[in-house]
Amino acid sequence: MTQTTVTQTTVSQTTVSQTTTTTTGTELIRAEQVTVAYGVDPVIVDVDLTIESGDFVGIVGPSGSGKSTLLKALIGGISPRSGSVARRSNMTVGFVPQVEQIDWNFPVTVAECVGMARSSGWRTPWISKKERAEITEVLDRLGLHGLDSRHIRDLSGGQQQRVFLARALFTGAEIIFLDEPTSGLDVKTRHEVLHLLADLNDEGVTIVLTTHDLNGIATHLPTIVCLNKTVIGAGTPNDILVPDILERTYGSPMQILEHGGMRVVVDAGPHASVIPFDRPAAGQ
Repeated sequence: MTQTTVTQTTVSQTTVSQTTTTTTGTELIRAEQVTVAYGVDPVIVDVDLTIESGDFVGIVGPSGSGKSTLLKALIGGISPRSGSVARRSNMTVGFVPQVEQIDWNFPVTVAECVGMARSSGWRTPWISKKERAEITEVLDRLGLHGLDSRHIRDLSGGQQQRVFLARALFTGAEIIFLDEPTSGLDVKTRHEVLHLLADLNDEGVTIVLTTHDLNGIATHLPTIVCLNKTVIGAGTPNDILVPDILERTYGSPMQILEHGGMRVVVDAGPHASVIPFDRPAAGQ
C-alpha cells in the first residue's frame, strides 16, 4: 500500500504512494473511518480526518489517546484494521519521531545525521560542499551553530530534538509530521521551534504535529484536533478549546480563561492547580 518504513534512527523523509485510492483537489491525506489496533484492543477507532495542502494542525489528547498511532496511520507506517487512508501520489514526507525512539548511540555526527535525511539507504558517507552549507544554515536557524561535528549522543535533550527537526527541514518535504516536537525543550527553545514551524508553513509546507502542551503550543496553532481514540473535535482554538470538548477529550472538567487575547486551559476542579506540600517540622 505504501513504501514507508519507520525505524528508530533513519526515518526523516519518505516518498508515499497510494495505489488503490487517491485524494482530490488540495487534499494531501484523507482518513475515513480508520481503526488501528495492536493485538485485540483498538488504539484509535473510526477516525475521520483530512489534511490539506498548507494546513498547520496540532493533534492533542491525553497519554494513550492514540496520537502517535494516528500519525503512523496517516504516514503509512501502520495499516488500519478497518477504514482507509488516501494519500496524494508520490508525496514526500518528513517525519520527526519522539526523542525516546532514537538510538542516540548510532555512530553519526550532527551533520551526518541531518545529511542522511536526503539519502536513500545512505549510499555514501560523504556530504557534498553544497549540502554541508545547507546543513550549516539549518543548524544555525535552530540554534545549533558549531555542533555539526559533535556526536549526537553528546547533545542535550533539547539539542537532540532540534537535530531531528533539522533533518525534517533539510528534506524540503511537502508535509512534515512531528511527534511531540517540543518535548524536553525549555520555554524559549519551544517558542523558537514553534516560530520556525510557522515560518515553514508560511513558505507552503504542511505541518502536522502531536503535543501534550495545550497552552504552550496548541493554543497558538491555526487548527487543533482533539483525540481520545476517536476525533472528539477539530477546528480553530476558539471552536475547540471549550469545556465540553476538552472534558470529553481528557475525562476531566476544564476551565477556559482569556489572557492577552489567548485562551488558557486550566483544571476546573476545586484546588486542582494547587497541591499542598506539608514539610514536617525539624525533629519530627
